[in-house]
Amino acid sequence: MALRSLVARKSLGLGFQSKAKILAVGSTAHSRGFQTFSLPDLPYDYGALEPAISGEIMQLHHQKHHQTYVTNYNKALEQLHDAIAKGDAAAVVKLQSAIKFNGGGHVNHSIFWKNLTPVGQGGGEPPHGSLGWAIDTNFGSMEALVQKINAEGAALQGSGWVWLALDKELKKLVVETTANQDPLVTKGPTLVPLLGIDVWEHAYYLQYKNVRPDYLKNIWKVINWKYASEVYEKESP
Repeated sequence: MALRSLVARKSLGLGFQSKAKILAVGSTAHSRGFQTFSLPDLPYDYGALEPAISGEIMQLHHQKHHQTYVTNYNKALEQLHDAIAKGDAAAVVKLQSAIKFNGGGHVNHSIFWKNLTPVGQGGGEPPHGSLGWAIDTNFGSMEALVQKINAEGAALQGSGWVWLALDKELKKLVVETTANQDPLVTKGPTLVPLLGIDVWEHAYYLQYKNVRPDYLKNIWKVINWKYASEVYEKESP
């Protein structure tokens, strides 16, 4: 049974394509009339991704880092609610960076947990069907896609994310990077995240130290291509 955090949570629906969807994800009604957010359960135990990702990293990443984004996101939303009620335009503008950072952290990590699965449950098994065909069409092969994502993830300066996305407007797969906790939607409203890899140091440092390429190499052993395929099937035009 998957470990649960110490707070009440609600599983998140993913597939974020707009700010409206971002603000609707994992939310619960608040007594003051606005929505709050909760930490989602992991669909596996913290140690289930070893040896690719250690249980210690997963527990800290989930319970500490993701929980902090959720806590600060809710705090910023409450402050925004109060600022709007008071007509304080300056405060509303000032809060946008905190909402983007913490809300983005919540959105990105909620996708990330679903992008991973233990080897015994299909982790690392390459996609077949329409997503496998689309990868071959857009990148030449799965190996070429992995090489591209690893190269762009390793080259990303500072903290951020590397994504495999469906561009619904261009009807093709693309690889994108986002800085800090910017969600993929900031790169374009027609981009649907299929796979996101966290390249912040907190995602790998305890195990891989500062050798990000080793982390990127090993994470493919626990990538949940079944989930990515389900999103692709649902969202592809």
